[in-house]
Amino acid sequence: MQRKLRNIGIMAHVDAGKTTLTERILFNAGRIHKIGNVDDGNTEMDSRALEQKHGITISAAATSCHWNNTDITIIDTPGHLDFTMEVERSLRVLDSAVAVFSSVAGVEPQSETVWRQAQRFGVPRICFVNKMDLVGANFEKVVTDLASQLSARPLVLQIPIGAESGFVGIVDLIAMKSLVWNNETGHQPVTGNIADDLLDLAHKRRKQLVEQLVELDDTAFETYLEKGDVFNLTTLQKLVRLGCVSGKLHPVLCGSAQGNIGVQPLLDAIAAYCPAPEDRPAVQGTNPETGIQEQRAPSNDAPLSLLVAKVQMSQYGALSFVRVYSGTMRTGDQLLNTATGNRERIGRILRMHANEQTDISEAIAGDVVAIVGLKATASGQTLCHPSAPIVLDGFECPEPVISAVIEPKKAADAQKLGQALARLKTEDPSLRVTTDPETGQTLVAGMGELHLMIALESLKEEHNVEATLGEPRVSYREALTTKGSADYTHRKQNGGVGQMARVHIVLEPTEEPGLHFESKITGGAVPRDYIPAIEKALQAAMNQGELAGYPVLGVQATLVDGAFHSNDSSALAFELATREAFRRAFMEARPVLLEPVMDVIVTVPAEYVGAVMGDLQGRRGRIDNTDTEDGMHEITASVPLANMFSYVNGLRSRTQGRGTFTMAFGNYAPVPHFLETGSKQKAS
Repeated sequence: MQRKLRNIGIMAHVDAGKTTLTERILFNAGRIHKIGNVDDGNTEMDSRALEQKHGITISAAATSCHWNNTDITIIDTPGHLDFTMEVERSLRVLDSAVAVFSSVAGVEPQSETVWRQAQRFGVPRICFVNKMDLVGANFEKVVTDLASQLSARPLVLQIPIGAESGFVGIVDLIAMKSLVWNNETGHQPVTGNIADDLLDLAHKRRKQLVEQLVELDDTAFETYLEKGDVFNLTTLQKLVRLGCVSGKLHPVLCGSAQGNIGVQPLLDAIAAYCPAPEDRPAVQGTNPETGIQEQRAPSNDAPLSLLVAKVQMSQYGALSFVRVYSGTMRTGDQLLNTATGNRERIGRILRMHANEQTDISEAIAGDVVAIVGLKATASGQTLCHPSAPIVLDGFECPEPVISAVIEPKKAADAQKLGQALARLKTEDPSLRVTTDPETGQTLVAGMGELHLMIALESLKEEHNVEATLGEPRVSYREALTTKGSADYTHRKQNGGVGQMARVHIVLEPTEEPGLHFESKITGGAVPRDYIPAIEKALQAAMNQGELAGYPVLGVQATLVDGAFHSNDSSALAFELATREAFRRAFMEARPVLLEPVMDVIVTVPAEYVGAVMGDLQGRRGRIDNTDTEDGMHEITASVPLANMFSYVNGLRSRTQGRGTFTMAFGNYAPVPHFLETGSKQKAS
């Protein structure tokens, strides 16, 4: 019998109940026998001491369970913006996701972020409206928001029975049955007929459901036109699966993870509707030897290829989490790392359950497992059979928005700090560690204050190194506003072989990030052997702009002319000439200093709106919108990151602890002239 496999991720805004839901899934599937609680710090998935301390998920954790003859691999992802990298690389290797929404808060900012991430990777999604037993629960509003705010096509498979403290179960619109959880039956639902007071609504919702489904299939559509809703359970389930796997529809279910209501039907839906690895498109890659695009089918007999999603340091050494896309991997295999050209031996293959593991002898196409024994393979790199090389597309690593100087509390711990930071950087590519070229100080950069705080605590709790962070620094950028050009000749003669190189370059701003280099040299004015040296020098100049030493955003650099000397020209000479030409062209192009501006949403009671808005404007913020929902006011604003440090403390004091806020990177904007001097001084 063919193995049935589902690889899913649990994703949501912070506090929507992802980890609690994962805990209940494992309990109902018999994977664990005692239900943990996030507030008590004893859940299976939040196994790190820091996660238990803060009550949040920091690292994506993998586990597995069995339900309805189906093996389900689950990755519980963080909900906080600062750890979005964990969501990014998890979604890259998963086949589907369960998007969890609070029935009270609805679609929240990070909900939108993770939804877009899943959309980018083409990951089908099931929606679970959680916390139906809380005051203010509103299932219908969440369904409406899914369509209006996420451009989703919600396919409502269930409606709630009761609301808030009276929520006791759901109506299954596919089977047209009610499922009720009560104290007598414990965690198992009682199946029965739909209550009279819900019958009209159930029939209305069932009609909408069927009309959405028949649009997917011509035969079903003709049947519906001729005979109406005569579809049996099996036919409707096939149509729901078709809509989910294709990504055209997003099934919506509801329940309470905390109350363990609606979790078994969610497991049924995962097994019945989510795609198996073989349902997903063949993975795309590039042959590193020919440069030709190739595909790998999700077959055990295809050439072996796998992507490293995450590297985590453990007592056994580097623990590499991988997705096998094609072929069969066995212990002892020698695989090629197509990024480095080196061979890696597979030591142990592990099936993970949070921080526990089980040894297995092989992993097949579709498996998400961990490997022990890789020496020099990083996140995002491909391992494959040496006879069939391929480079699979990796994942994007977001740019940091905040940095600070980090120093050991004890001078004797300097070396230990460097080693510990290297381990943290290996585990979390979104954490950047650099050295200030002028001061020699170590800088750590990340996605927000919480990200840096957790890194600092990790050093102490997990690496036994105490360190301190200096004042946070904003990651400014520099950009051109117009075209600039420079024609510079570098000459140096000191008795022996001299240096000579002439470079004429044109710089133009572009919305595409990074350096975009083009050579228009004709007639051999600059030998082809020197072109790479020119591009290398341009890239180095981009990394350290001329205004204040910050990286430069998108630049189109065109080499239009040049000259060389048969004896005195060299790659070094052309690099030196290019750096000076870049400096002159850059300054001619009227550069500006840019700062990160954050999208901020503050939720406060009505009596604090004026004070909060005034404070945001005092932080150079622009109020974009205000809205009222259930007596709470939601203020949307754009505020420079430089003015948002420690905002949580100010908000709490102004609202007596009743205000909350979320913050996400919005865009880069020019720094006002009256602040430019201070920003430049901070850079130096």
